[in-house]
Amino acid sequence: MDYKKLALQILPIAREAGAAILKVYNKSGDIQVDHKSDDSPLTLADQAANKVICAGLEKLEQLFPIISEENKQVDYDVRKGYDHYWLVDPLDGTKEFIKRNGEFTVNIALIHNQMPVMGVVYAPVLDEMYWAAKGEGSHLVSSTEERKLEANTFTMTDKELRVVCSRSHLNESTQSFVDALDQPELVATGSSLKFLIIAMGNAHLYPRLAPTMEWDTAAAQIVLEEAGGKVLDNDTREPLRYNKENLLNPYFIASGKVV
Repeated sequence: MDYKKLALQILPIAREAGAAILKVYNKSGDIQVDHKSDDSPLTLADQAANKVICAGLEKLEQLFPIISEENKQVDYDVRKGYDHYWLVDPLDGTKEFIKRNGEFTVNIALIHNQMPVMGVVYAPVLDEMYWAAKGEGSHLVSSTEERKLEANTFTMTDKELRVVCSRSHLNESTQSFVDALDQPELVATGSSLKFLIIAMGNAHLYPRLAPTMEWDTAAAQIVLEEAGGKVLDNDTREPLRYNKENLLNPYFIASGKVV
């Protein structure tokens, strides 16, 4: 399968989803927020972007099942037989969206054998499109540039490592990880942008010692991996895997090229 060709077909879908998000984002007044059963926030933008993405994927020549944060979840007995499938987070960083700080993304990944083999991440406010396909490297396309991404090479004992953390989550375990480093510099941002900062070489580490779901990480994981970085389970030190019976991710450490 030509994953690069497929990735290029996803770019306009992600951009259209971003435009749907911005229609809600740019309206005056407070953003209307509902809450799902797990108390996570849901906006009209999440729903609009999801509709655009699902419609776009269903028009492609190659059709695969879709698992999306905003769709009813498929029983494991069904999805465990999937060969390829789409894993979608139509609006990652809903809390950042509600705060109107611009730090949210559209995420579309293709999963094969429990690993992402293609990913597209679009940041609508920044108008930055990131994409990667297995063996094809990671790429940034913006209004001002197009370039291939390469993560930093470093050791864990280096001074002043730049550590990406969340604006919405910073717990005791994360603080302990940071405290073990030599004069680290904290870089705060939201959503899957945390992976992309590392892929661009602008930071070194992202410890996520708190819950995330599979759709939160898949697209950004392959962007970082194809830039030379890694996203490793904090316990097993193996890459994050997908289509588990429980779609909750283990705690993980994302990094550039650690030597």
